[in-house]
Amino acid sequence: MAKAELRIDWATHAAAKYACENWHYSKSVPAGKIVKVGVWEAGKFVGVVLFGRGSNKHIAKPFGVAPELVVELVRVALTKHVAQVSRILAVALIFLRKQSPQLRAVISFADPNQGHHGGIYQAGNWIYSGVGTEDPRARPYSKNGAIYHWRTVVGQLSSQGKKSTVEAAISLGFKPLDQKPKHRYLMPLDDAMRAQIAPLAKPYPKRVKQAMTGNQPEQRQGSTDPHAPE
Repeated sequence: MAKAELRIDWATHAAAKYACENWHYSKSVPAGKIVKVGVWEAGKFVGVVLFGRGSNKHIAKPFGVAPELVVELVRVALTKHVAQVSRILAVALIFLRKQSPQLRAVISFADPNQGHHGGIYQAGNWIYSGVGTEDPRARPYSKNGAIYHWRTVVGQLSSQGKKSTVEAAISLGFKPLDQKPKHRYLMPLDDAMRAQIAPLAKPYPKRVKQAMTGNQPEQRQGSTDPHAPE
């Protein structure tokens, strides 16, 4: 497929929702205000790149700037496509900078529990700063054979008048599952920020062969899916 057939443009909420629910392992759109960038190849919608504040209140800590100057790359939800993801991300970052010129940096995480080591960020020359601090509340929880995210657990705790603590969750029968901490990648959006965070750089992690959660190719519908947004 020729490079000219790739088109990046703003996406609607409906398109973002469709892509996340069908082409991302989380099956969900992050809460809060989201910057939505859509991806098309040969005129067909193939996914989205989403930026947001994320769930970490201390997201800007690695950069030493105000929280409102940093966003998280919260979703890369793509079906079958030809263009390199690193190229798609590079163009999406241009859209982000035009939409929010005050931003100084972007942070993203690669989840080794999903078989990810951050190859798409390495190809785009993102700065690797190691693994994030493991927060027990960020783990998935199991109960009666089902898997729950912390936000769902908090809802059940609140409905019973309990505090949002791991101990309270365990008292209701939720079991925190063991998880490896996520790899953390940083993308500075100006030269001064790049110089500031350069000392945080560590060698890129290598891909580790391990079982994926589910069969991702089977989870994705093809780009000819008649239900995909145009």
